[in-house]
Amino acid sequence: MYSWRKYILAVVAVTTAAGFGYIKSSHRHIPADLRDAVADNGFDTSIPSFEKNDGKIPDPKAAAVKGINKSSVEPVEPATPIEYIAIPGGKFTMGTTGIEQGFEDAKPVHEVTIKTFQMAKTAVTVAQYAECVTKGGCTKPGTGDYCNWGKTGRQLHPVNCVDWAQAQAYAKFKGARLPSEAEFEYAATSGGRNQKYPWGNDEPTCDKAVMSGNGGYGCGTNSPMPVCSKPKGNTAQGLCDMSGNVWQWVQDKYQDSYKGVPVDGSAFEGAGSSRVIRGGSFSYGGAGGLRADYRGSLDPGYRGSSLGFRLVRSSR
Repeated sequence: MYSWRKYILAVVAVTTAAGFGYIKSSHRHIPADLRDAVADNGFDTSIPSFEKNDGKIPDPKAAAVKGINKSSVEPVEPATPIEYIAIPGGKFTMGTTGIEQGFEDAKPVHEVTIKTFQMAKTAVTVAQYAECVTKGGCTKPGTGDYCNWGKTGRQLHPVNCVDWAQAQAYAKFKGARLPSEAEFEYAATSGGRNQKYPWGNDEPTCDKAVMSGNGGYGCGTNSPMPVCSKPKGNTAQGLCDMSGNVWQWVQDKYQDSYKGVPVDGSAFEGAGSSRVIRGGSFSYGGAGGLRADYRGSLDPGYRGSSLGFRLVRSSR
């Protein structure tokens, strides 16, 4: 009797540890708001099915994608085209010389030359991503508690609960790519300026970023917010949510220093398996993680409610 009870308790302990340890294993720099989280992996990898109209699939603009509740369908609104903003190239100093805890991997500082490129004004929204799903180019995001997919009124929220491969698939669908880590930091400092945040050096508040504050996640809303909800936090070029709302996948593989990284603005694709994330999220309350030079890393297969992405493309 005692041995069976001991066995059951051991199984429960292992299962619990496995759930909470999912994103801890094999990672070197997990942001605080993701460190003890369980991945929102209630995902549906199927291509969406549609309601039939006289035996024909309806026009994509009027199509209905099945959401969390399989007995109902959520209408897919026409996606707002991605708006790109030109980011003039230049040289900037990447990284930090500071001694703050959490920035050990943002060294050594080094000069990077950035070519002119175009970055999406916002993170990819639910409506924009849904277009790719309905056309068969992308799989559905996760559907955890804070995931935006399948929830009424979230079309203009950033799509979250997507892994790195899903971000890549959407980028390919739109003829674009993910930013390099250098491009993201350059853009998040308003074109390589000597400042900590997109708006300058003032510490983040809910006037400037969707963060943990005002009594809860998302500045008291307890969720991510629609893109561009905090225009006071925009970069000088007009990019929204480069700090806060959702962490954003970038192209680079993670390593725990900048030794040997490219200095031409391209992504690091050397050894390693984790991918870099940037920008902070709606559930992050510390000023450090919202800084433009803060680096995080995750397994590329991780899907979390604090995680989304945006696109870039080469200047035309």
